[in-house]
Amino acid sequence: MLLLFLLLPFFTRAQSPELASNNITWTSPSKNAGESMPCGGGDIGLNVWAENGDVLFYIARSGTFDENNSLLKLGRVRLRLSPNPFEKGAFKQQLALQTGDVTLTGTAGKATTQIHVWVDVFRPVVHVEVSSTEQLAATASYESWRFQDRVLKGKENNQNSYKWAPQGEVKTRHDSISFQGHTVEFFHQNQPQTVFDVTVQQQGLAAVKGQLYNPLQHLIFGGLLWGENMLPAGTTDGQYLRTPYRGWQLKSRVPARKHSLTLVLHTAYESAEQGHLGLLAINSPARVQWQAELQRLIGTLPNQLTARRRTVAWWRDYWQRSFIHIEPDKAAANLREWQAGRNYQLMRYMLGCNAFGQWPTKFNGGLFTYDPVLTDSTLKFTPDFRNWGGGTHTAQNQRLVYWPMLKNGDFNLLKPQVDFYLRLLKNAELRSQTYWQHGGASFTEQLENFGLPNPAEYNWKRPADFDKGMEYNAWLEYEWDTVLEFCLMMLETERYAGHDVAAYLPFVESCLTFFDEHYLYLARQRGAKALDGAGHLVLYPGSGAETYKMAYNSTATITGLRTVLTQLLALPPRFVTPAQRQKWTAMLGRIPAISFRESQSHPTIAPAKTWERINNTESPQLYPVFPWGLYGVGKAGLDTARNTYLYDADVQKFRSHVGWKQHNIFAARLGLTDEAAALTVQKLQDSGRRFPAFWGPGYDWAPDHNWGGSGMIGLQEMLLQTDGRKIYLLPAWPKQWDVHFKLHAPYQTTVEAVVKDGKVQVLKVLPESRRADVVVM
Repeated sequence: MLLLFLLLPFFTRAQSPELASNNITWTSPSKNAGESMPCGGGDIGLNVWAENGDVLFYIARSGTFDENNSLLKLGRVRLRLSPNPFEKGAFKQQLALQTGDVTLTGTAGKATTQIHVWVDVFRPVVHVEVSSTEQLAATASYESWRFQDRVLKGKENNQNSYKWAPQGEVKTRHDSISFQGHTVEFFHQNQPQTVFDVTVQQQGLAAVKGQLYNPLQHLIFGGLLWGENMLPAGTTDGQYLRTPYRGWQLKSRVPARKHSLTLVLHTAYESAEQGHLGLLAINSPARVQWQAELQRLIGTLPNQLTARRRTVAWWRDYWQRSFIHIEPDKAAANLREWQAGRNYQLMRYMLGCNAFGQWPTKFNGGLFTYDPVLTDSTLKFTPDFRNWGGGTHTAQNQRLVYWPMLKNGDFNLLKPQVDFYLRLLKNAELRSQTYWQHGGASFTEQLENFGLPNPAEYNWKRPADFDKGMEYNAWLEYEWDTVLEFCLMMLETERYAGHDVAAYLPFVESCLTFFDEHYLYLARQRGAKALDGAGHLVLYPGSGAETYKMAYNSTATITGLRTVLTQLLALPPRFVTPAQRQKWTAMLGRIPAISFRESQSHPTIAPAKTWERINNTESPQLYPVFPWGLYGVGKAGLDTARNTYLYDADVQKFRSHVGWKQHNIFAARLGLTDEAAALTVQKLQDSGRRFPAFWGPGYDWAPDHNWGGSGMIGLQEMLLQTDGRKIYLLPAWPKQWDVHFKLHAPYQTTVEAVVKDGKVQVLKVLPESRRADVVVM
């Protein structure tokens, strides 16, 4: 295509030379949406595929939460050309990572047709460009399964915040869809009453409701589809994978060699005074406001060539910033080691598609879920379905999606995740004030996007006198510490990138204050002394992840608190007042020591001092290794940590590569090369689905992003680890694996290396002064 040809010299500069070998190319159409290819940018994700001669794509965007907190798709687009270029002859569909786009090509005889699909990184716009050597008629349909209300029953409520405990009838309400001039307009507008209101009432927070942040109220989202020289051509009804849909068709005026479709999306909050007026009415104030904002957005769009240049430049810089290519000279052999490197790139590509979202990438499918029956044949629901909810935030899983971004240098991609927490700070503090009359931010696991516990996990069948601040839940009770990993991510942006973290410090301090004040509060409920005999907090009841329950001095909690406090105290003086330093130092002195035990005659780290039961299959006794970094290569106590990995019976029983399991990361950080290599390759090998990085469902959903994220972390840790200013190169890297990589280290440092035949042949460290800190293992 002419546009791509003109841009070719522009986007080939500064790319890692191996990147093109990671592109995905298919030479036959797909059977269904489960064989789709991801495409995206900004905060938009598309699943693109060709089926029965049509080209289709699902549309997803970050933050499209309905009244029930389902993360709704924005519909499906179907493109049909006549004569059909995909019915006979050669077929090709390619994802080009260099430029972040998908191109489908059909060749029959002398006729060739290309359909180029790409997303503007800086504007919420999807472009579809058709170019052919023969004249073609084009029909584009905007298809929606939300043309009518749908009552959700049984497991289908797992896509929203009600899960298995709906309170009365739950329904996904229909969208407003219509022809407007030569366009198709579609939007979903949340009703005044949402699951937020139900949750607030359930959890005894009605008195402070007016102070609580509510992201579901007055939310309206949708878009506009049009085609150059295309006119409305009526509606059609159909069924895809047992889901009925209605299509609003646009047809080309005349056959032509070129056609183009433009889809512009817009999400907004209607003004408060409009919130009670005429929902979905033809001329409701909310709709008029949303339409006006959408038209203003369209009026500011740059021309297509300018938008394309900017998008290509963004992807060029993205791939130049970081990469890992394993056995790059053996791409054709498709070795499992090469697959691990290639799939690392594919996972990073999918993460890059939500670079500028207001909301974090969901661990349970991100922007790339598809019809659930293709993941689980028993779940005959709509494409809006994903297990474990849409607006529900599972921090134990989300953390694995976001930790890789530090060593990738993708600091801006961290922003949606950490800003998510900043918005919830007041709600979390109001929980502590309302329930226990003390300070600090109380964050639970299974957290809603408005900062309260998920209502199903909080449990409707609670004893009347049970603490209202607690989840009545065997897996989640007393699991407060998952927020600490996000506190550390916030602080690490200063160490890695020199970011100003002043805006994060009130959040971090509030989270620490909760632990200090809440465990003093609990101790005073039990007896006359608030601290133990050594002057330490008594962290009971607590939890070692979701696994070691009713724990006394959980090792994961202790090391989390110690690490975050130590990192705070290490901040440059401009961030910390003397009073803060004194307060944090005193609190650090109140944190107890971790506990140890003997396993198979070896000293090992214990998951806690004591616990009452085991509920899940995590290994928090190794959280001092990752994420907290107390033990590792080059650090004291390495033998004890290795013993824990090798001899702890629970660790051995729970070890796996599936889903959120992180034993590959533990092994890498402990320098156990063979273990790290085997588990990481298992994690990052081809998924078994047509798109190699659509892993899962694992314990969650497909594509399983915490599966991919934990694989990325393990691979990074095999190549590069740090301790203070020291940079350990190849601490768990098999000598027989060649690799070319570029990763980031603290103190605004990048390390790029080429390793062949077990030797570092090229090493580039920036700034050069940091080369002296590199230790080649």
